[in-house]
Amino acid sequence: MLTYKDIIKEDDPRLRQKSEDVIIPLTEEDISLLEAMNEYLVVGYDEEKAEASGIRPGVGLSAVQLGVLKKIIVILAYNEKGQKFHYGFVNPKIISEAVETVYLPNGEGCLSVDREVPGLVHRSRRVKVRTYLYDFKTKALSQKVISLEDFLALVFQHEYDHLNGVLFIDRIDKINPFFIPEYSTPIVFGQEE
Repeated sequence: MLTYKDIIKEDDPRLRQKSEDVIIPLTEEDISLLEAMNEYLVVGYDEEKAEASGIRPGVGLSAVQLGVLKKIIVILAYNEKGQKFHYGFVNPKIISEAVETVYLPNGEGCLSVDREVPGLVHRSRRVKVRTYLYDFKTKALSQKVISLEDFLALVFQHEYDHLNGVLFIDRIDKINPFFIPEYSTPIVFGQEE
């Protein structure tokens, strides 16, 4: 099982490299990687197991964070309404994105950045993604175009940046880290619309 020690940290040069496309159909090695990434995120939701297993919880993980330069992402997150989103992405590509942006009022974090980084990251409120989607229940891989919005869009874009050698700290405004453009709104959890 993967632990937090397996995740490479921000000073590792591999995090600054671009990931390569994965050959389809998936190899057993690629499926094992997806499943291991998934297990890490699943265990992270169980506080007792996470602590016992040496896991720092997260909502997303990209293969490059394990030192594997392949376009693979796993997300296990709940949106603002508490709906679960749980998939593996293989060879994802953003094909459109909204001008309006969202941000987390307390800033972003990252399993590869083991420190507090003050500042806000503004990301597109909606993205449309062409990808091979891996379903962890059925073990099926299917090509899809999906739309993500708000928190799920933000999480996806954070992980997608990893595939291009970009960390969230690169997106914080260096002069005014807490600047909020007029077209950006905070993500708020637990409120009815």
